[in-house]
Amino acid sequence: MLKWLWISVLVIILDQVTKAVAVDVLQFRELVPILPVFGFTLAYNTGAAFSFLSDAGGWQRWFFSIIAIAVSVFLVLWLKKLKEYERWQAIALALILGGALGNLYDRVVLGHVVDFLLLHYQDNYFPAFNIADTAISIGAVMLIIDMFRKPQQK
Repeated sequence: MLKWLWISVLVIILDQVTKAVAVDVLQFRELVPILPVFGFTLAYNTGAAFSFLSDAGGWQRWFFSIIAIAVSVFLVLWLKKLKEYERWQAIALALILGGALGNLYDRVVLGHVVDFLLLHYQDNYFPAFNIADTAISIGAVMLIIDMFRKPQQK
């Protein structure tokens, strides 16, 4: 099922292009409202999800990079073992892989992950995120759905 890796490549390209545009167009931490609950902002995350360990002193860059590489290898091996009828799972894994590699590129090359999408309600803001994060989240939800739609094998 490695034929689905084109989805990973597409996610990486979309992620890196949109991040480059965000860096070019947006000002750091300035909110550009688009909808009452959605906008753009430019943020740099040196940590993991929700800025976890973002102020840890620098070691976290390589720690999260190693984790991303290990997870990516695991995902490729998992993809390789899937059967032809497991397309939904293959697409989910390809989305997660693309997102992981998109953020890995930022972490290794830039030293931080570029985030620019912002959801909010009134004065309550969700942490900024990017296309890679979105692909990872969609892939994870797809895997959860897949667990419930498969008949249990004994």
